[in-house]
Amino acid sequence: MNLPFNPLALAASSPAAGVNFSGSHTGSVASHLGDMDPRFLPAQPRNAPPGIGRYREMTIDELLLENRVIFLIGEIHHGSAMGVVMRLLHLQNTKPGQDINLYINSPGGAVDDTLAMIDTMHFLSCDVATYCIGKAMSGGALTLAAGTKGKRYCLPHAKVMIHQPSGGIYGQTTDVQIQAEEILKTKDELNQMLAEFTGQPLERVTEDSERDRFFNAEEAKAYGLVDEVIAKPKDAAATGGGGGLPASGVPIDGGDGGSPAGPQTA
Repeated sequence: MNLPFNPLALAASSPAAGVNFSGSHTGSVASHLGDMDPRFLPAQPRNAPPGIGRYREMTIDELLLENRVIFLIGEIHHGSAMGVVMRLLHLQNTKPGQDINLYINSPGGAVDDTLAMIDTMHFLSCDVATYCIGKAMSGGALTLAAGTKGKRYCLPHAKVMIHQPSGGIYGQTTDVQIQAEEILKTKDELNQMLAEFTGQPLERVTEDSERDRFFNAEEAKAYGLVDEVIAKPKDAAATGGGGGLPASGVPIDGGDGGSPAGPQTA
């Protein structure tokens, strides 16, 4: 199948407007410089006349974000999740009617941070297409399944895994009991969400997530975790062309968070 978003077209795309680093809008780059390399953004000194300034090449992060692409790479923690949330809100504010493409290669992580991303995805008015590249496990699998139905994709050799949440507990007996009850509530909530996203009966999801349950791409599709398995188009294979994903991911790094009893992970 053909991707709804073609990463190979990134280099040919042109930003809609120039970026004034003093905070004001400068109009389109073309309006000042004519036909210039679209990979360059203006870095205009403060109080400089319009159209006068120095230009720098866009970073891969900026180029991807300009084309509404976000990467979730590695463990889900406070920093990585908030990086995704901020990018989602930025793209929603920029062009509310256009899809956002979220590429996932994650072993999972903190439950609260995973739910923060998913709640934000569902808060937006635009669709969020999700793609599993490499692996989407635990909270990564839940985020993958939380994408807009009909727009959840998996690469042929990617792996998906679901299981129940876990967490480290210590302290006084009463505190341990409180934390254990909270983990059980979280387990029920995650199972209900996964059942809603996949269309599977809650009883089956609860049983399957008792232990690590792995899926290959086709199994993930059959289970309802994704809607399509992406394959190279025949015409691209014949000509040697691509139709795949960006060559490298964009890590979203940040600080970690937790609680005295240890964060719950999914």
